[in-house]
Amino acid sequence: MTLVDSIANALVIIKNAEYAGKSECTIHPASKLISNILNVMKDESYIDEFEFIDDKGGKFIVNLHGKINKCGAIKPRYSVKKDEFEKWEKRYLPARDFGILILSTPEGVMSHEEAKKRETGGVLLAYVF
Repeated sequence: MTLVDSIANALVIIKNAEYAGKSECTIHPASKLISNILNVMKDESYIDEFEFIDDKGGKFIVNLHGKINKCGAIKPRYSVKKDEFEKWEKRYLPARDFGILILSTPEGVMSHEEAKKRETGGVLLAYVF
């Protein structure tokens, strides 16, 4: 298996497990960035707990609870200024205040709502709704 984009791969695994009605899924290989994205999804109540298993390459066991309609990686990774979030919300989310954009900022990986509060920009990584 050739892995081109680990973020896209992880989100497709989650989306397919949600569509199939599964209560958990396994994401491998693991990375710190995927861990940070899963933390944001957990903080926003899109997933329950997740656990890191340290084996060859590492993996995450993610507990789902059926709240995700769609999720995906944003490619290319667009840079976003602190006052440009509305443009990207319109592009990737179905309605206002419905779903989140996940971005990497100088202060860490966070949702676009958190980035608005902290008045920081960053690079778009993913969307979830």
